[in-house]
Amino acid sequence: MTERIANLLGIPLDGRHLVEALTHPSFRNERPGIRDNQRLEFLGDAILGFCTSELLWDRFPAADEGVLTRLRARLVNAQALASWARAHDLADALRLGRGAQTGGLAASTNVLADAVEALIAAAYLDGGLDTARRVCSTVVGPALERLTEDAIRDPKSELQERVQAHGFSPPSYRVAESGGPAHEPWFSVVVSIGEEAVGEGRGSSKRQAERAAATAALESGSWERVLGDGLQDGAKEEQCGTDQDG
Repeated sequence: MTERIANLLGIPLDGRHLVEALTHPSFRNERPGIRDNQRLEFLGDAILGFCTSELLWDRFPAADEGVLTRLRARLVNAQALASWARAHDLADALRLGRGAQTGGLAASTNVLADAVEALIAAAYLDGGLDTARRVCSTVVGPALERLTEDAIRDPKSELQERVQAHGFSPPSYRVAESGGPAHEPWFSVVVSIGEEAVGEGRGSSKRQAERAAATAALESGSWERVLGDGLQDGAKEEQCGTDQDG
């Protein structure tokens, strides 16, 4: 499994940090003297941010700092990294302690995201910055390619502007559900226009869930249907008033 991950990312198989990057703290706790991937995760997080910033700088030359910051957050958050890890069965290559394996910790979003960042650090330390750039491109590249000009705008701002342009009050957001352990919480948020729900989203923070809900509303077009109904009702009321006056 280690060889498969090394080949996938182009990391030297004999690099001294590869196995360390795949070692969870639970494995180290059962084998004193072994290094886990937490220090590598710290370094990899910074390298991933830098390399992704470079990619976004080239991809969106007209985007300002705020837009680039939001797009980078979309590409490098724990959910995005864990999604990539799951797509490539990274969990099978992780070294976890017996208790962690039994508890299914290998499937944890945070565990997988940490391992991806640790692998990026291993690529940098064992292969240099160009190797790290290539690994980062491999990890965020598919999601980056899916970004369009429409993705430049913050979904909450986009939805609010579209709704208010039709004379309606701004959308409202409420937490419908929440759960998960303290180290990996989740929130489900519903966005509404007036009394009508137009989208629902889920994330590891309320803010992320709100953005996901706004995105769902924009992509489904449900906000337009609600506005259309509201405009039709308003027109009917206005017509009734006119008829009564006549």
